[in-house]
Amino acid sequence: MLAIPELAMSRTRTVTTVCNGKREVWTDYEEAKAYFLEMMMTAEGEERDRAECVYIQLLHGLDECSDEDE
Repeated sequence: MLAIPELAMSRTRTVTTVCNGKREVWTDYEEAKAYFLEMMMTAEGEERDRAECVYIQLLHGLDECSDEDE
């Protein structure tokens, strides 16, 4: 069990994303999720697939999210 209840934890934390070769450091996790959700919904083809890959990683709470196969 967590020492600090989840609701008391800060919802703002940094995350690094790499999408289509562009590396960005976000200071607001929720802002990054919103950006990639919007990109996923408005893009088509490979660009949509890349945004979806990053978005899914963000949903899982990763601190570094990338569309690259490692």
